[in-house]
Amino acid sequence: MTTNLPNDPYDLRKVLKELQDQPGQYHETNEPVDPMAELSGVYRYIGAGGTVQRPTQEGPTMMFNNIKGFSDARVLIGLMASRKRVGQIFHHDYQTLGRFLKDSVNTPVHPIKVDHDQAPAQEVVHRATDPDFDIRKIIPAATNTEFDAGPYITVGVVKGSSPDQTMTDVTIHRMVLEDKDTIGMYIMPGGRHIGHFLKQYEDLDQPMPITINIGLDPAITIGCTFEPPTTPLGYDELDIAGSIRQEPVQLVDAVTVKEQAIARAEYVIEAEILPHASMQEDINTHTGYAMPEFPGYNGDANPAVNVVKVKAVTHRQDHPIMQTMIGPSEEHVSMAGIPTEASILDLVDKAIPGKVTNVYNPPAGGGKLMTIMQIHKDNEADEGIQRQAALLAFASFKELKTVWLVDEDVDIFDMNDVVWTMNTRFQGDQDVVVIPGMRNHPLDTSERPEYDPKSIRFRGMSSKTIIDGTIPFDMRETFKRAPFKEVKDWQKYLE
Repeated sequence: MTTNLPNDPYDLRKVLKELQDQPGQYHETNEPVDPMAELSGVYRYIGAGGTVQRPTQEGPTMMFNNIKGFSDARVLIGLMASRKRVGQIFHHDYQTLGRFLKDSVNTPVHPIKVDHDQAPAQEVVHRATDPDFDIRKIIPAATNTEFDAGPYITVGVVKGSSPDQTMTDVTIHRMVLEDKDTIGMYIMPGGRHIGHFLKQYEDLDQPMPITINIGLDPAITIGCTFEPPTTPLGYDELDIAGSIRQEPVQLVDAVTVKEQAIARAEYVIEAEILPHASMQEDINTHTGYAMPEFPGYNGDANPAVNVVKVKAVTHRQDHPIMQTMIGPSEEHVSMAGIPTEASILDLVDKAIPGKVTNVYNPPAGGGKLMTIMQIHKDNEADEGIQRQAALLAFASFKELKTVWLVDEDVDIFDMNDVVWTMNTRFQGDQDVVVIPGMRNHPLDTSERPEYDPKSIRFRGMSSKTIIDGTIPFDMRETFKRAPFKEVKDWQKYLE
């Protein structure tokens, strides 16, 4: 593997070099593997985690060096499929990553522009006008299952700007390779600024130029998954990555479209989203499915995804790395969950400072549907503040479905400890709060009228639930956990 010099800017290769020095965090193989379902099928057992069908586990990130049908490219999977590994990558305690990212949002470091000769992502250029151009033969995009609508780009950061170039945005979308120069992109309604910019282009009846950047420092990948209200329209999420690394992200002008690319990416797709155009997502397979999504089920193929026309593909000269992920894996939890924790902490710290000590979005909710909040109560006037905190969490992230409230003596990263509160500090008739008829994430399979016709009028509505596992303040002496002797040098007994 080509490695960076110690003082080089952060990119994927520098991150992988650092991980190689951490036991059990990185593994590569020269065993031939088919990107069509087999690669994900292998990693399912080794390190996917999350809501992936069992058996699965937490394991190392894997580099596959021998991809069937691709002589030079490599595929990386599972880079962020461990919260502890993300902590190592960011050089920060994994338990307080939410606060770390919250602070990064508030201390932005803006990107800088570099020349083409300083952009490894443009060392090789394939133009769509070339007679033998076929994106499916250049980029080893994988399928998660044998039923997917096609090869998917699952960790591609889309960069686009408003028509007047005054605002820019980076987001992640599911994107399927439909033919040699066409990508189907699903832009979730109402949740992405890219969609806002696209509407402006459609009002002008013009295509929207974008770049799709693949193979990046996770500071970029995780940073760009922030959503409003934490990062409002006009906030450039690349500023967050700059803050995490305390160095600016490097951008370069694209070769064929009027947009910028991430200069140290492994691959960049230069393209345009066509105005007023859509296509059937599974037009090539007709399976009815898109790909596995974060709740753990196969997502339905969308009948009308946006049409993206590819203008060029650029990449690194030396064995470019295609980065991919399994849709329901722990990797999604890291990418979506940690920024959500940061967003919740940002709001509760302003509204009820000092009352929420920590927040965790666990794999059980795919990083989006569930949060666990650790509550601090000083006196009897704080009783009830825990439920106020839950309402603030729902307000800060509309796709949240369940909030679990626990005390400071509960390890929010240990689900056995969290569920223990439901059995010892909880009464079902008192401590469950249900709020019906709210909006939630449309990928929750239970959110359909036939499941609950009383409160779900349209797909994407949901009841939201608060599970209050905190001790009533006036009963705190009754619920003290059994005290064990503090032994500071306990580890010597394992030597």
